Order: sequence, then C-alpha cells, then structure tokens
Amino acid sequence: MGSIGNIPRPDYDVLVIGAGLSGCYALHRMREQKLSVKCIEAGSAVGGTWYWNRYPGARFDSESYSYGFSWDESILAEWDWTEFNTRIKTAHWLEEQRIWQLTDGEGKTYTSQFLITAMGVLSNPTLPNVPGVESYQGEAFHTARWPKHPVSFEDKRVGIIGTGATAIQAIPEIAKTVGHLTVFQRTPNWAVPLHNGKISKEEMEGLRQGYPQLFEMLDKTKMAFMHDSNPDSIWEASEEEREELWETLYAQPGFGMWLSNYKEIMLDRDANKLVSDFVANKIRQRVHDPETAETLIPTNHGFGTRRVPMETFYFEAYNRPNVQLVNINKTPIDSITQRGVRTTAEEYEFDMLIYATGFDAVTGAFDAIEFKGTDSGTLYERWSDGPKTYLGITVQHMPNMFMVSPAYEQRH
Repeated sequence: MGSIGNIPRPDYDVLVIGAGLSGCYALHRMREQKLSVKCIEAGSAVGGTWYWNRYPGARFDSESYSYGFSWDESILAEWDWTEFNTRIKTAHWLEEQRIWQLTDGEGKTYTSQFLITAMGVLSNPTLPNVPGVESYQGEAFHTARWPKHPVSFEDKRVGIIGTGATAIQAIPEIAKTVGHLTVFQRTPNWAVPLHNGKISKEEMEGLRQGYPQLFEMLDKTKMAFMHDSNPDSIWEASEEEREELWETLYAQPGFGMWLSNYKEIMLDRDANKLVSDFVANKIRQRVHDPETAETLIPTNHGFGTRRVPMETFYFEAYNRPNVQLVNINKTPIDSITQRGVRTTAEEYEFDMLIYATGFDAVTGAFDAIEFKGTDSGTLYERWSDGPKTYLGITVQHMPNMFMVSPAYEQRH
C-alpha cells in the first residue's frame, strides 16, 4: 500500500462484494469512470443467483431474452475475473486512514476508498429450525448449494422440505425418476404455468434484431418486464370477459397473469378473491385428488399479493403414485433423525433429504460478514431491530459504503 502524504493509499478506488448481475454492472460502471476496481466473489464463477442455483428444474421465470445487460456485448469478453472462490469475512472502516479494509477467509486483506455491496437479498441459505439437522446420515442438499456433480434420484426415497419457488421448480423434475418423493409443505403458494420452450435459431435471430426496441419497451414498463400493467377495471368487465382475459393470461409465458391483470386485483379484496378463485379452480382441475388439491391452495394470502412462482407441471406431479404431500401444519416436523424426518404423526426414512428452505432474506448476507464503521458497533447490532438505511443505499456510520438492493427499509 502506498501513501499520499501521511495517508496510506488504498489498493483500489472501489471494492465490490459479489459478482452477480448487480456486481457485474457496478464493476462495469466503475471501469467507465476510470476507477481502479476489484470485484470479489464467493463462488467460482460469475452469475450470483444463476451460479448458485443449479438444482433440478432451475429456470428463469420470465422471458430469458428480456433479462440481461443491454450494453455492448464485447465489453463482457474484455473483463478479467480473478477473485473467485473468495468469501469475505470482515469489512472494517479504518477511520484514521479513511479507507475500507476487507479480510477474506484465508486472511488476505483488500483496501479501498469506496465499498459497494452487491451480495443479493437471497444469498445466505437457511436450514429448518428443528432439532437434529446435523444428525441425518443420508445424502443431504440445500437447493441453493446444489452440487456441480450429477445427482441421481433413481429408485431412491427422497424427502424435500419446502414448497416455495425453488421447490415448485425442482419437484416435477425429481418426480420423473425418483423411487418415492415425500414433500413436506407448510405454506402453499399460488403458482401459474411458465410455458417454457426452446427458441429456434430463426426466432433468436429475430430477437437479436429487435433488441433495441425490446430494451426501450422494458424501460417503460413499471416492473421492467415484457408484461405491462393493465389499466382496465375488473368491475367494468362482464364475467365472460374476465374469464376470457384470465384464460389468455394463464396460457401465456412469463408474468402476464400477475402483472397484466386488472388494476384492482392488488387493491380490492373482492377483486382479488375473484382472480384467486380462478387460479384455485385451475389447481383443482390439474390435481386429481380433491384433498391434495385443497392442501395446495393458499388460504392465508390472495393471488399476486406475494411474488408468484412460475411452474412447469408442478401440480401434475402430485398425480404420480410415487409422490406424497405431507401437510406439516397438521403434523409438524418434530426433528430430523439419522434416517429421515420425524413429524408428530410418524417417522419417514429417506435415502436423500433436500432442503428447499430458502434464505435468511435481506439482511442475512450482511449478517454473514462483520461490518464495522465509524463507531465500535457492528452492522449486525445496529440492525437488530431491522435494517435502517437512507433510501436503501447507505447506512449511518458506514462512510463510502453503497448497497445495491431495492429491498431494504428506507428510513430518513
């Protein structure tokens, strides 16, 4: 480290934690500013979510060609990625030197004037909060840390805990070859068909030629998806017109059923009940066993009031004779045993246990690193009652640190 007068010169102008989409874009913009910058990533390759999530059935849940960087593609080939497999353990602001010092798991340090955290709101996976998780002796995987080597389900007894967006994608794929699959569900989710399909060379050529118009359109939609908001009122439409629109949206790829629905469905309980009933009836039509169908229909929230997972034959998976649904609201999981899962009703033995139990969302990525600022307290302590930020971008007592995330609570 050099110096400017008596002030040590940092290794870099900017350090970026995370090489997901946000980190890649931050790196690109810093290089545009002619700043010296290093991006540090825990994984062995770029991609963030799309590096870690390689579980069976993993798919982007909207049109793939609408999801990407819009600048010159040649820039991507020029980037030199070096700091992979590097997990940051501490990030301390050195007040006297007025620089950030980061330390990784091997004890190596990095210093910079500015720090950008692009770690993602869903990057720190969690296991179920039940006794015995470490005692299970069979194969065990968390969907967010799926191994790179092939995993066979052939003739195996497999249990999966969770029915969120990840499990909704994984379950149909696992069910195809598994000996027997037991799904432990606490909270059902509204889910609609993804209608994923291959893009032919001719179609891809047309898409490439239309990228300028596509990105222009995405800039104008409220959610930056291809599906714009719908100004029509549900109360001005007849029952037949509502059904026609919903059938059309339900048959479309991507987020149309969620984002292009009538304007009142997120504001009016009566309107939301109508569309919720429509989707519930679709589930009943697709699941043969009436009791199983009702168990898969949410009762604690209306359609669209939470992010809607996209699925490919998810509900049909429960029609297979080798797939069993266990409602852990009725028979909660008591513990994980050496051989499987024990509920309050019985014990299930498995050859493989899959945790689709999600993440320590929003603050979890920050909790995994010891952040210290101008005072002696840690960010973990400061956020003990919830995150407090300015516009979701900066934090008091953390100079020159900028967060990339839309999800943090904004307090002035």
